[in-house]
Amino acid sequence: MNTTDGYDYVVVGGGSAGCVLAARLTEDPDVTVLLLEAGPDHAGIDSLDTPGTWASLLGGAYDWGYHFTANPLLDGREVPIPRGRVLGGSSSINAMLWYRGHASDYDAWETAGAKGWNYASLLPYFRRAEDWEGGATAERGAGGPIRITTPPNPHPVAAGLLEAAAELDMTVLDDCNGPDIEGAALANLNIDDGHRGSTARAYLDPVLARPNLTVRTGATVTELVFAGTRCTGVRYRSHGVVEVRAHAETLLCAGAIASPHLLLLAGIGDLEHLGEHGVTVRADLPGVGRNLQDHPLLMGVNFRSRRPLGPVRDNGGGAILNWRSDPALDLPDLHAFIVQGPHATPEVTKRYDVAGDVFAISPGLMRSRSVGRLSLRSADPEVAPDIDPRYLSDPRDLDALVSGLDYIFDLAGTAALRGLIDTPAAPDRRLDRAEAEAFVRASCSTFFHVGGTCAMGVGPDAVVDPELRVYGFDRLRVVDASVIPILPSCNTNAPVIALAERAAALIRGHERTPS
Repeated sequence: MNTTDGYDYVVVGGGSAGCVLAARLTEDPDVTVLLLEAGPDHAGIDSLDTPGTWASLLGGAYDWGYHFTANPLLDGREVPIPRGRVLGGSSSINAMLWYRGHASDYDAWETAGAKGWNYASLLPYFRRAEDWEGGATAERGAGGPIRITTPPNPHPVAAGLLEAAAELDMTVLDDCNGPDIEGAALANLNIDDGHRGSTARAYLDPVLARPNLTVRTGATVTELVFAGTRCTGVRYRSHGVVEVRAHAETLLCAGAIASPHLLLLAGIGDLEHLGEHGVTVRADLPGVGRNLQDHPLLMGVNFRSRRPLGPVRDNGGGAILNWRSDPALDLPDLHAFIVQGPHATPEVTKRYDVAGDVFAISPGLMRSRSVGRLSLRSADPEVAPDIDPRYLSDPRDLDALVSGLDYIFDLAGTAALRGLIDTPAAPDRRLDRAEAEAFVRASCSTFFHVGGTCAMGVGPDAVVDPELRVYGFDRLRVVDASVIPILPSCNTNAPVIALAERAAALIRGHERTPS
């Protein structure tokens, strides 16, 4: 094993959060940072750069290839959960949606115990990250690393969704990232002049020449190294095993799957669970891996088009819709987006024909009540953990998704969409309750929004404190979606980037959370 002299900060994971931290921390020329990424560099890979073909990346060479555990409530299916294994992480393979949800989503973090984390505290960091095409406002930022645009020439099915929503007396929003989120809107996209705006491209590429920044790809971290309760660095595989020291801190940015996995392998987690796998207990921190949350998505409601769909535009979508499954709810819980092509699970395509000119409106649940867990399958770091969001374990989630399925057929009945739709394709008609439940179970998949597995807060299940430090340890923080105590009702890329922006300020001493 080789041992290096070390760096001030070792950042584990070059994804959405890790690239932000590496860029922001090295703004101080007296600080040295090592960024470790298991996958390859993103540079020069056309498939990562082209927005319209992002879906072809899922399950491919730049995806970790994880699956959720088989779920009896989904007919025993194992749902794939893509996670980026390349510089930029999931921001290099995702759908490039920049959506922040509602202000109350972040106020809920503070209510859950993450003192000092609320919408008011995060808004400056959302704005710091943004280069919004509409320019700076009280809610939006300009001049930041992430270019954010709307479709300049929306696909007809995207425009059709907005018109259909208006026919059903829903609001057509000027900006889905404004204070009101209920209604339809053109999507905000991380697309800059036809190119993907990953964190690797937006944050890291412009600063690669900094002498205090070292980026190593093809470096898979397998172990955290400790001296008592102080984390002193990590061991990683790259042409052999290398140990590197972190003089100031080790920053886990490996994502909501790999970060808790590394903590569990280090003996930080539930006492009994670690014992079951022969892992020596370093700290009984039972919240590690618990509180796993995700947004379930139906892939999707498919319609045969009256005319050829033409070339894919933007990210293959272009418009979104938020509404309530129950009028008694205070805020929307359902979300849908357009797909400029078929969108269906293998189980659905076995039953229905989705070949040819078919497009989809895909609904999902952004306020899921089901909560799962990540746990060890083995003490071997090569063995992926068991990842179980327990989709539909709360029956209210099934009710909401059935309602969402029905509303898509209401949209399809509008004049705006009747002009585009020849016939329903999958399902091929409006379904009764029993049929709709069966369709939900067969088509339920994921928005790729896993979080919560190292939750920030107080109490017995909290893993990190409001400054993102792992309880009971020195010089070890987690900065990624795993620390989110309650998933916001939106795509998670924007919240993770804002979280990492604020984490960088906390680490540099530019801000403190209330004690």
